Amino acid sequence: MGHGFDAHRLESDRALIIGGVAIPYERGLAGHSDADVLIHALCDALLGAAGLGDIGQHFPGHDQAHAGRDSREFLRVVVGLLDKAGYRPVNVDCTIIAEAPQMAPFLPEMRLILASLLLIPPTCINVKATTTDGMGYVGRGEGISVHAVVSISDAHVE
Repeated sequence: MGHGFDAHRLESDRALIIGGVAIPYERGLAGHSDADVLIHALCDALLGAAGLGDIGQHFPGHDQAHAGRDSREFLRVVVGLLDKAGYRPVNVDCTIIAEAPQMAPFLPEMRLILASLLLIPPTCINVKATTTDGMGYVGRGEGISVHAVVSISDAHVE
């Protein structure tokens, strides 16, 4: 089992990319890469489950090679690292915490994108969203966060 968490600040003049989906909104998430908060949390959960460190170790924010990088590439690399270590993802459960924009219309597409990247059926992935009812940095519309929980298995077990 592994747990991941990530949070990014919302700012103008950035695209909002969550779970590999471009979401129409007047602000996007600030970050060194595309700041895909869902994929970052998922990478951390997978790396943690396999005892392989965290996303910052593998993709440091100060490394210019990652500037503006598509976070789906990070997830592909992480899946490769798990495979090399003898593991595979089994189940994924993610919660996006955002006051706005409304995430529900985009959740099915996120699920399909994650399934294709993780090489598991979409039925093994759950992505949901909630708000904080106006409380904290999320409630004030300052940022978006995600919790991700995963299970992995020995790659040789069917």
